[in-house]
Amino acid sequence: MPKLVYGKQAVQSRDVEKTSGLVLALVAAFVLFLAWTPFHVGLFNGQLVEFEKPIYMSALLSGLLLLICAGIYYKKFKLDEQRDLVSVAAILLPLTYALSLFVAVSHYMAMNMLFIQSTYVAVFIIAFYLLKQKKLNLVIQISVLTIAYLVVGFGLLNWLGSWKFAGSLVGWFSAVVQNGKYTDAVMTDSNGLRLTSVFQYANTYAAFLMAFLFASLFALVRSRKWYGTLMHGFMLVPFIVSLLLTLSRGGLVLLPVVFILLLLFLKPAQQILWIVQLGIAGIASVVITSPVTTLGIELNTAFSSSAAIKGWGYLLGASAVVAVLGWLVQRFAAPWLQKKLGGAESRKWTGLWIPLGSVVLVGMLAFLLIGTSARNILPANIGTRLENINFKQHSVLERLTFYKDALKVVKDYPILGAGGGGWSSLYEHYQNNPYTSRQVHNFFLQYLIEVGILGFIVFMSFILYIFYKYIRGYMKRDKDDFTNGFFYLIITMSILIHSLLDFNMSYAFMGIMVFLGLAGMSVVMESKPLQLRWNTTWLRLSYFAVLGIGTVFLLYLSLGYISSSNDAYTAKKLVNVSQSYEEIKVPLVKALKERPNHPESAMYLSLLDQKVFNQTQDEQYLNESYIVLTRALEDEPYNKILLSQLVSYYDLKGESDEAYQVYLENADKFIWDIKWYDALISRASSFGQKAYTQKDEAKKQEYFTVVLESYKHVTEGIEYLLTLPPEQLQGREFFITPAIALNAGKIQLLSGQEEASLETLKLGFINGYEDFINSEKPWGMDWYSGVISRSYDLGYQALERAQQAYRLGQTALGDQEDTNKQRYLNTGLDAYNHVNSDLAYLKTLTAKELQGRSLTVAPNVILYAGKIQYISGQLQEATDTLKLGLSEDYTDATNREIARWYLAALKKKQSVQDQVVYDRLIAADPAEAAQIDEIANLQL
Repeated sequence: MPKLVYGKQAVQSRDVEKTSGLVLALVAAFVLFLAWTPFHVGLFNGQLVEFEKPIYMSALLSGLLLLICAGIYYKKFKLDEQRDLVSVAAILLPLTYALSLFVAVSHYMAMNMLFIQSTYVAVFIIAFYLLKQKKLNLVIQISVLTIAYLVVGFGLLNWLGSWKFAGSLVGWFSAVVQNGKYTDAVMTDSNGLRLTSVFQYANTYAAFLMAFLFASLFALVRSRKWYGTLMHGFMLVPFIVSLLLTLSRGGLVLLPVVFILLLLFLKPAQQILWIVQLGIAGIASVVITSPVTTLGIELNTAFSSSAAIKGWGYLLGASAVVAVLGWLVQRFAAPWLQKKLGGAESRKWTGLWIPLGSVVLVGMLAFLLIGTSARNILPANIGTRLENINFKQHSVLERLTFYKDALKVVKDYPILGAGGGGWSSLYEHYQNNPYTSRQVHNFFLQYLIEVGILGFIVFMSFILYIFYKYIRGYMKRDKDDFTNGFFYLIITMSILIHSLLDFNMSYAFMGIMVFLGLAGMSVVMESKPLQLRWNTTWLRLSYFAVLGIGTVFLLYLSLGYISSSNDAYTAKKLVNVSQSYEEIKVPLVKALKERPNHPESAMYLSLLDQKVFNQTQDEQYLNESYIVLTRALEDEPYNKILLSQLVSYYDLKGESDEAYQVYLENADKFIWDIKWYDALISRASSFGQKAYTQKDEAKKQEYFTVVLESYKHVTEGIEYLLTLPPEQLQGREFFITPAIALNAGKIQLLSGQEEASLETLKLGFINGYEDFINSEKPWGMDWYSGVISRSYDLGYQALERAQQAYRLGQTALGDQEDTNKQRYLNTGLDAYNHVNSDLAYLKTLTAKELQGRSLTVAPNVILYAGKIQYISGQLQEATDTLKLGLSEDYTDATNREIARWYLAALKKKQSVQDQVVYDRLIAADPAEAAQIDEIANLQL
């Protein structure tokens, strides 16, 4: 039988090695890197340039550290035993992401994920070699705990109103600090204030707190020094209070699950000590949570030094009491327990009784806190969150929906996956209802989507092998608390279990902690000598060649990406402050030279070119916009912003049929986006009415079919949403907008479905249009006139509400009012298009068929249509429309208003003044000059 080499023996054999200065420098740099990441490398959401640079910096720094590590340990590298193969197998993980690049639906996000995975593997390999030395292992454990304590302290500083001080501590190196404040360290949602610390997301912070609460508890129980016991005991209350302040239901549910699983690894005496220490800290935390919650809410509204001192008094006082009690338990109770239970620990299955009893205890506590009034001892917001823990709760139902939709993606991208960020790109195509979630809320499913079955098998084999071999070794040997790797098991298992319900691993720091933990477990796992001859020179050289070449190549890429990201971010800031085309363009061109598929840079440059074309009518700017967009869309075909920009290009080019095709061909990608279907139906309706006028039966039928089928898609979607469980949130709004009702109803009318057209109007003419539903003469000129003027009034009111909301800092409300404004204005514009289509059709009729109907558009229709175009930003269209309505009679109030808006539109777009109209208007009323200026200065 081959001899087993256990972790303790392996580590101790290396303890005699002298630690060189170069190794110590590597350890110091590695610890600094770990400390840098939580404050700098946040959530990878795949979209914003602000999130990019930290990813590339982490890849660069970890790659450099890996090269140094490889140089130091090159001669010591061997392939003698199973654990040595783990460090080799690790490089397969980024290779699976590199392989998925060939089929990635978003090359940009797939590359970012490749950088992140490379960082994880670099951390794993570096830690794998460093942690083999007991002293270095202990240094890294202490360092990681210290980082965790700093993160918790940072969060509490923000909760208790000291956000300026907290921001000043990290603002010099963190881009997340804006105006002296760490963004969303305390976030607000429908549940109220929630503590997030550096993560800016409460649920992931809860996962972090859970992992390091148990790590701190482990450090407390194992400590043999009084100061270590006091320090780790002191931190238990801040961890628990912070966890409660996150209001994370997932954290509260999974905390006892992970705790009981960890108890299974411990001897009975240790199990009791864990329960006692956690119980003491838990009771103290519950006692102070209510006042700390109240004070935090007050301090985040208005700072008060007395309230802050009071809050810190509660926290520090309770922490000190728990620390002293914890020391007393370890000083007196621990030896007694060890003596009493020492004999029982050798018996089989004795370690199961206390965890089984804990299950009962947890069940009782859950019943008291969820099912009875005992939850009233907690703050109201926490009590409400506990009360809502059930399988019919909306977040549970929504997660189940995400998981079902994720499996649809896997079915279509089974082998190599959809590439990094695949879910973020594809979810709107597969979603069951119109939710917004760029994360699956399950790390393993998201990983499966990104790298497919092949990559998922590689990853799961990697981590399951480490867990299996670690647990086998752990259960067979004497447990040395410093070298048995249990500290790393706690961190890894806690985060991964919580990641079954959330996207913790989308935070680079959390991923780094997991791979650091896997390395710590690998060092001490059960490891048999290899039977085959792996330790050959060519295999060793091959491994280092792959590792070195791959790392150097990624370093080269990361340097280029950092430069590109800097340029993109510079341009993004300039967009808000500069009016110079060349100044903004220069960094954008540089950014796109390195990454022509970079979505934000492509969007900003194409938008910039289109604006300049609007001013100069120079085709070269429009051509550049097209080149930039089409190149980016080659690698980002699901990017809605870029597709919308392409529509704008075609509209400016006068190729409205091509713009329509963009909407039609991509409708299936955004099946629950009502804005997309609103635009598709509007454009198809316009083309359909034109074909109807021209008596082109084939084209008419083609466009009419698109309108009616798209409308059916919307109505069926609305009916389906009614079948969702009442507890499940629908997500984004999905309804028959006034414009959809107007356009679909008109096509139904022209198709001979008069009753259906009236029913459609009833469904969509809401929120200000209700009085048009039962009109005696719908679809007539007077009816359209009323719809157009109402659309202007409603749109202008929404514009004012949006501006007011933005002034008050109510961004969400402002965005919604902006959406409402655009919907109202689109309805008016579509109604005006109907008027022109009807007029064109009437001109094809004979005098007898006309029966005295007018062939001109009423001035008030032109007036309101022009005003709608004006506040929609369509200045050229506005001047053209308003000019059509001008007459020679400046004694007429309507004509004067048309002239007023016409001249204001010319001034707004900086065109040459129409002096004739201006002179006549001023002659009629000199006060008109001031009114023209007032309109021209409107903030649109």
